[in-house]
Amino acid sequence: MTPRATLSTIDGKPTLRFERRLRHPPSKVWRAVTEPAELAHWFPAAVELELRPGAPMRFTFAEEAVVDGAWDGEVLEVDEPKVFMYRWNHDVLRFELIPDGDGCLLVFTQTVGGDWVGKLGAARTAAGWDDCLDAMAAQLDGATAAQDNDWLARAESYIEKFGLGRGTVHEVTGGVELRFARDLVWKPQDVTWAFLVEDSPLDGEPPLRATNGHVPAGRLTASDAPNTLEYEWLHDGSPAGTVRWAFVWDPELGSRVELTQSVPAALSEHQSEWLAAWQVHLEVFFAGLHGENRCPWPEDRVTELTEQYETLRRQ
Repeated sequence: MTPRATLSTIDGKPTLRFERRLRHPPSKVWRAVTEPAELAHWFPAAVELELRPGAPMRFTFAEEAVVDGAWDGEVLEVDEPKVFMYRWNHDVLRFELIPDGDGCLLVFTQTVGGDWVGKLGAARTAAGWDDCLDAMAAQLDGATAAQDNDWLARAESYIEKFGLGRGTVHEVTGGVELRFARDLVWKPQDVTWAFLVEDSPLDGEPPLRATNGHVPAGRLTASDAPNTLEYEWLHDGSPAGTVRWAFVWDPELGSRVELTQSVPAALSEHQSEWLAAWQVHLEVFFAGLHGENRCPWPEDRVTELTEQYETLRRQ
């Protein structure tokens, strides 16, 4: 089984860590992680580099055109055949090769830039690197990596492991606000918006996909395509607060959704159920956005998460 990545905070920054035991000496693996011709077999972008600290680096994806004079990385450390470290945009990647019998242990870390927004994407990044490192290991072995087409399941597993799907509670005047922020990978705003509203006319009622049975919906109060949608939610048939969906696009960090629900102090004891419902709602939304329809609604998952949130609330 492929070892799973870990996510920790080092010097205040989120850091992904991967380990792979390889059946090859450090000198051979060194070429795989430093030479552009070898990187082409497994790295997600074409790489231009010179092996010296301070040298610029360029990373180009297949669908991109090379821009003369544009460099988006820098070599930070070269200690052949032990350590290779460099910056790629906001992130710092470090490859360490440790002799281990007739092979070596590869320790690969990625210090994730972009503050909390960058951290949101750690799950999809980890799932992607798993594929890349498997491809590198297969190339070193002279084999072809097995195709694993279930990226969604692996990304969701990392979201769960890293706690990236959890909502938070914030005190505000008159009550609390429940907040979620979920990475949507690289889906453009018009795509995420269209998926949320479907064919809804937005003429007074929120679209069905923006609501769930645990938080009864009232009237639509604001709509600014493809950015934000807001509506009242009801308690005992009367308006109690608002639910707000906001889609954000960052050309360097990707797409995300930020969801909030305002809750009056008198109803805050119900927050665990609503946190659970919105976490599941966003799980279903994320899966659907990536081609997997989750029906029927996973009520057992809501019950499970409600208990977890309630335990945290009582601590």
